[in-house]
Amino acid sequence: MLGKAAIAMWWDISSDVRAEWEDWHTHEHFPERLAIPGFLRGSRWVTGEHYFVLYEAESLDVITSGPYLARLNDPTPWSRKMMPHHRNMVRSLCSIVSTNGTALGKHVLTLRLPRRDESLAGSHLLKSEKDRMPPPTVEQKIRGFDANADWIALVFADDETKLAGLSHPDAIAGRYALSYSKTA
Repeated sequence: MLGKAAIAMWWDISSDVRAEWEDWHTHEHFPERLAIPGFLRGSRWVTGEHYFVLYEAESLDVITSGPYLARLNDPTPWSRKMMPHHRNMVRSLCSIVSTNGTALGKHVLTLRLPRRDESLAGSHLLKSEKDRMPPPTVEQKIRGFDANADWIALVFADDETKLAGLSHPDAIAGRYALSYSKTA
């Protein structure tokens, strides 16, 4: 993973708005976020109507203050139109605890884990920084309440079958295929 921090998000988008939503996300939202100083890469993964999006950043300060918060509190007209379509939103601002590997695979397994003291194995381990979350932004108010994941393990593979059997009894697991990725 690039940088020392990340924003990990999960949501559903209904099929009736999916084409416009992906157009907005690819051509406005990704470039807008990656234009913020310190944002390094964004990647979008999809399975059916379920999405996982990961933004990697230089530091936790990049995703908890300054230009990013200004952007969240001044959404574009197209963002205001698309935000209400995010259903079952989970959004976590994270520090990167551990990372191994040098590339994104075509598939990812995400595990949202409850906060525990024991260490966890995985390709990338992220810890949510709940106390660094800013007050609700305009975008959050448009979407509605965002839930949060405590620990996030990401396991990437080029062959989806390599992810079979990987799980944790307390985790909410999701498998996604890479839909789009862009660096700053």
